[in-house]
Amino acid sequence: MNKIDLVYGVIIGLIASVLGTFIFITFFTDFDFITGIQTMRLQGHLGKIVTLGSILDLIIFAILLKTNKEMMARGVILAVIILTIITLFV
Repeated sequence: MNKIDLVYGVIIGLIASVLGTFIFITFFTDFDFITGIQTMRLQGHLGKIVTLGSILDLIIFAILLKTNKEMMARGVILAVIILTIITLFV
């Protein structure tokens, strides 16, 4: 059961980061999501955008810790690490 909670945490973390990135690009730029991702990648700002999108992960992490779901919280942190590694090489 603990490994499944870790996987759920990773999935929740990845979805939250994509949602946060989508919200940031949609509301604070003049681009739609796909065009915004491509433009930010070409300008070299993709890492900064993903970082802003990961703010939702911080909120979810705090909620999971407060509800005593430590393995899911670890999964959220693992998702952030995975996104960091992907962002470094893209």
